[in-house]
Amino acid sequence: MNKVVLILVACMVFSCGSKKEAARKKDPRKTNTERVVIQEKSEDKPVIRENKEQTNNTETNKPISSTEDYIATFSAIAQEEMRLYGIPASITIAQGILESNSGKGRLSVEANNHFGIKCHDWTGDRIHHDDDAAQECFRKYVDAKYSYRDHSLFLTTRPRYSKLFNLKKNDYEAWAKELKAAGYATDRKYPDKLISLIERYELHKLDEAVVGYKYEKTVVSNKTGSTTYTVVKGDTLYSISKKYNMTVKELQDMNGLRDNALSIGQELLIKPSKNL
Repeated sequence: MNKVVLILVACMVFSCGSKKEAARKKDPRKTNTERVVIQEKSEDKPVIRENKEQTNNTETNKPISSTEDYIATFSAIAQEEMRLYGIPASITIAQGILESNSGKGRLSVEANNHFGIKCHDWTGDRIHHDDDAAQECFRKYVDAKYSYRDHSLFLTTRPRYSKLFNLKKNDYEAWAKELKAAGYATDRKYPDKLISLIERYELHKLDEAVVGYKYEKTVVSNKTGSTTYTVVKGDTLYSISKKYNMTVKELQDMNGLRDNALSIGQELLIKPSKNL
């Protein structure tokens, strides 16, 4: 009888020990589950930091090393502004080069202001800089592309610049002169500087890519008082005659033409325009 009791007690002790061991084995699994949850939360952090870095490292905010680099960086933006607002891309880029010292001036580096636009009615961030007077207020932008957009809005919303938009989109010479006449800059040589930049870096090709045809440069002849017109793709004697308030026969007589055939690049004598 005593032996039976001892056997039963031994079995009960062994059974309790097995349950405790099983309970202990469950604990590590709980710990592992908690670690997985913590690890998943921590994996989100690097993604947020990378997004912030990408926001602050845009193409237009990178340091500019040369004028050619400046043109390569902003030409597409200037062309898009031309499509949206009708301002020649050549003029926009030339102004940007001149006003920002090819992106290396203080206003462009510290404030992303590429056109020297002052505060006026501006409610955003600002920077003070010596210009015509000491410590004048200038607009400050988060990204340089917003400076380009503000330049477009600045010209299109102010009445004194309204005459610009009566000019041909790719007539950069007329635009440069009218900008000065409207008071954009006080420098008397401002138009010449813009035109020089446009022709030196062939910025007029940016305009041609948008409008689809080459800039038509009319040259006044000192000897005869007449002007010359260079034929471009799509021109006909009729379209040219209408443009300069002439008849087709007058054009033919002035240029010794026997028929209506024209060739691209051909120069024609035309009557002086009253608008020249």
